[in-house]
Amino acid sequence: MDNSHINKKCRQWLKTLCVDIKERTTGSQGNRDATRFFKEQMEGLNWETETQEFGAIDWIDGGASLYADNIEFNVLVSPWSKGCSVKALLERVSSASELEKGDFRGRIILLHGEIASEQLMPKNFVFYNPESHRKIISLLENSGALAIICATGRNAALAGGVYPFPLIEDGDFNIPSVYMTEEEGSKLSSFAGKEVILNSNSERIPGKGFNVIGKKGQPGDKRIVITAHIDSKKGSPGATDNATGVVVLLLLAELMKDYWGGKMIEIVAFNGEDYYSVPGQIAWITANQGKFENILFNINIDGAGYKEGKTSFSYYDLPDQLREIACRVVENYPGISEGIPWPQGDHSIFLQYGRPAIAVSSEWFIENINNQDITHTPKDNIGIVDCGKLTETATALGELINNA
Repeated sequence: MDNSHINKKCRQWLKTLCVDIKERTTGSQGNRDATRFFKEQMEGLNWETETQEFGAIDWIDGGASLYADNIEFNVLVSPWSKGCSVKALLERVSSASELEKGDFRGRIILLHGEIASEQLMPKNFVFYNPESHRKIISLLENSGALAIICATGRNAALAGGVYPFPLIEDGDFNIPSVYMTEEEGSKLSSFAGKEVILNSNSERIPGKGFNVIGKKGQPGDKRIVITAHIDSKKGSPGATDNATGVVVLLLLAELMKDYWGGKMIEIVAFNGEDYYSVPGQIAWITANQGKFENILFNINIDGAGYKEGKTSFSYYDLPDQLREIACRVVENYPGISEGIPWPQGDHSIFLQYGRPAIAVSSEWFIENINNQDITHTPKDNIGIVDCGKLTETATALGELINNA
């Protein structure tokens, strides 16, 4: 591989995805521009492509305001929330038991403390949804509340690096909600039992999104599926989450553009990992029902290319022979090492269907998953990416696939 040529392409692709396209939120025009770009690049590299269409709403954040006794509080609109204009008594709730016992009909609820310590999983997020989360959502939906204010801190493992984090991030949840820092929440709590005024300018816009799948090789009983999600969070360039993963897919597609081996190679740009109901992943799973058994293994790339530390390959239920091949390949690349397992990625789909997987990320992100402040924020920009790491990763993956 001509490193100067491929590094130039890498930078160009990153710029297109993170700068020229202003956002890649599933359901947005920018997201559709990104999937169209990916499809065009794959076809230009002689890959057969197909798309999977699904419904997805875009969301317009028009800001929010909150007043209590003529004092203004800083609030943010919860992603995909409905808008509202309400005046009502404020009630504060710090636990599920308080929520279960109270009467909140016609009130505005302030969630703070224990109940607001961890981001609630969306109602239709099928891959991880604890009973405790489902109970809170159900209690809120049956509370009769007019709106919800959430006072939160940090929850990097579930919500990324944002502060404060949105407790509720769910387009299927229909009570209007906003969120604020714990400090603002502490100040607001003194107004419990008093009237507050909340205006939230939020709009849901019906739209659509697409997965893009590239195929090459011999149709048959055996295939290798390489994945990365192409969507990003609103308000973030999404460089390492996950434009770098998409760039690795394109680099790999270029490396393997002349592949005609005995296995089918599928390169999949998933669409929806950072969306509340993972619609692209669900669409792909639906289309592959009854076909998982012919997947030899999955490689999923998410969070790769961070400028600090090594690239991490972590292994999940690999057959001994494949694990040996992967370990031999990694030994040839000084910037790659075997890393610890992590569940927050689309490789979990394949594990749930009993298929082996390799997850590719940045060692630094895995080690700092609980305290980093980059993902889902403006800090996740192309300035933190090392294109040399992406080139090395794609080269190693190409070697691994060809030897598997």
